[in-house]
Amino acid sequence: MKTRRLLAILAFILSGMLTSCEYEYVIPDVPVIDPTVPIKFSEEIAPIFSNNNNCIACHKTGATSPDLTADRAYNSIVPALINTADAEASQIYWHAHPLSTTHAWKKYKTAEAALLLEWIKQGAKNN
Repeated sequence: MKTRRLLAILAFILSGMLTSCEYEYVIPDVPVIDPTVPIKFSEEIAPIFSNNNNCIACHKTGATSPDLTADRAYNSIVPALINTADAEASQIYWHAHPLSTTHAWKKYKTAEAALLLEWIKQGAKNN
């Protein structure tokens, strides 16, 4: 009798614990980007490919496509790797995204991916 009572109490406690847990995956450090401020390709997007991640170690003139060197990056990715109708579906955004499994070498930092996405949403302008 004591065993049944103990098991019932234990089952009640466990059922409460299992139903109260909720998990949500959150991408850390995603900056809030003001969509009303134009993002400049030459000053903010092109440096993503050459500075921090050094994408141009492989994606340079005469090497792996697309050519992401500063003077050729825009023409290499627009329109081929950009989808302004569905920015998040753009290949240039997802290929080296922090959560991507398609690119093993270099990945964007979370803030860079957010900036790139907003630039695409703004029309992927060559400014």
